[in-house]
Amino acid sequence: MVATWLTPGKGKKRPAMLYWRAHKNYILFVVAFAVFTDMFLYGMIVPVAPTALQDRVGLEADQQQQWTSILLALYGASLLATSPLTGYLADRIQSRQWPLLFGLVALAISTALLCIGTSLGLWIVGRILQGASTAVVWTAGLALLADTMDSQTLGQSMGYVGMAMTLGLMCGPLIGGVLYQNGGYYSVYGLAFGLIGVDILARVVMIERKDAIPWFKAEEVSLSEDQDQGRVSAEKPSTNDVAPRSITPTPETEAATQAAAAAPSPPPSARRFGRLRTLLNSSRLMVSIWTYLIVSLAVTSFDSVLPLFVEETFLWKQTAQGLIFIAISVPSFLDPVFGWIVDKWPSAGRFVCSGALFASVPILVCLRFVDENTIGDKVLLCALLALAGLCVACLMPPVMVEVSCVVNEKEAAAPNVFGEGGAMALAYGVLNSAWAAGSIIGPFFAGFIRDDAGWGTMAWALSILTGVTGVPVLMFLGGFIGKKRVKKASNEQEQEREQERKQEQEQA
Repeated sequence: MVATWLTPGKGKKRPAMLYWRAHKNYILFVVAFAVFTDMFLYGMIVPVAPTALQDRVGLEADQQQQWTSILLALYGASLLATSPLTGYLADRIQSRQWPLLFGLVALAISTALLCIGTSLGLWIVGRILQGASTAVVWTAGLALLADTMDSQTLGQSMGYVGMAMTLGLMCGPLIGGVLYQNGGYYSVYGLAFGLIGVDILARVVMIERKDAIPWFKAEEVSLSEDQDQGRVSAEKPSTNDVAPRSITPTPETEAATQAAAAAPSPPPSARRFGRLRTLLNSSRLMVSIWTYLIVSLAVTSFDSVLPLFVEETFLWKQTAQGLIFIAISVPSFLDPVFGWIVDKWPSAGRFVCSGALFASVPILVCLRFVDENTIGDKVLLCALLALAGLCVACLMPPVMVEVSCVVNEKEAAAPNVFGEGGAMALAYGVLNSAWAAGSIIGPFFAGFIRDDAGWGTMAWALSILTGVTGVPVLMFLGGFIGKKRVKKASNEQEQEREQERKQEQEQA
């Protein structure tokens, strides 16, 4: 689906404020705000759900925890199932704006269902639609950034998106709880619909760069033609200028043309799952997917066990239980910095990610020393959570950038390998599915281990996963490290041979 109404043509007016509506920074704002809104609404429901399920749906008190967990699992399952599909469709229709708008419609419907929900059926449908909306935002949104930004700014842009995600997850429960406590049930959804309204306006106003570029080119051509006409009218044409010059093709040009026409182009992956199979054939992408899953698993593990741990250990109530997540969220403000590092030195992504994973091992293990209700233990917990959040901030931008690099390199090596529309959104859909899978596994993984073996065992179990993941990241992120070394060595040998040949020629 192409926005033909935006393309220049006879009788078509230039879209108002085209320059800033298609500006890279505005597109970055739209994607980041979309992610923030989606994560904010997801987190805002967390403090509201238990009470609402009892007061509005009529569940018994002993069923609240069970159905709260089920609703979260349904959200993750919807996210997992719909992410590849939405990515595939976003590539096929060759538009990022329309999927973003459809995703926002799904978010509005899901919020309305949760707002009026007086039965479990409405809450179930609402959470499923919310997961589908998140899938669209992350797949089409990240693909839009990959299409818009160049290699010098993509990492930093992904960093801003990661920061928006963390801010949404952090602010949602806090503001939702405050509004619910002081303004009542509907005040929470009043803010939700206000954010959705602003998000709708931002997405509708946006114009994709690919739709704006024809206008910019048409204006350049028009200006160039006006200048050429001015020169022609000022000069007197000669007879040589009037006669058109014919170009007689030579045997070489005819042979090149025939060879180019006869050369078979790589067949597109039009078969079912063909694009997906081509993507998953990359060890770099598989490592990125696994890393993203482990990050999601670790983050959602804390979502599951940390509130209960501080309640039992420090006797903290709901407000303090929510505030403790600020410690792990604040380092997300450094996401753009690490993205900038990856943009500046692309090869640094391998070492930034693997270093963060290896550093997380002692940080997570040291959580076992937090076991008493003392000021020292509280400070130690906040410090360790902040360091863990810093490791997450190091990981997010390089992994997101790696996905676009894999797609671009496959297309450069074999043009049309993914067929019409490419596979950028599909690649981010697969990555988003990895996050969804981690968000489903994490709470059960951490919760069961903590219940059976304790807080300390849960901490070092997480550290094993992150530490082991650091090895394939070091080896494969950005390409197999062994191949890079071989290539470097071969280049050095070739340079030495070239120098030897030059010296022999000079002596002769």
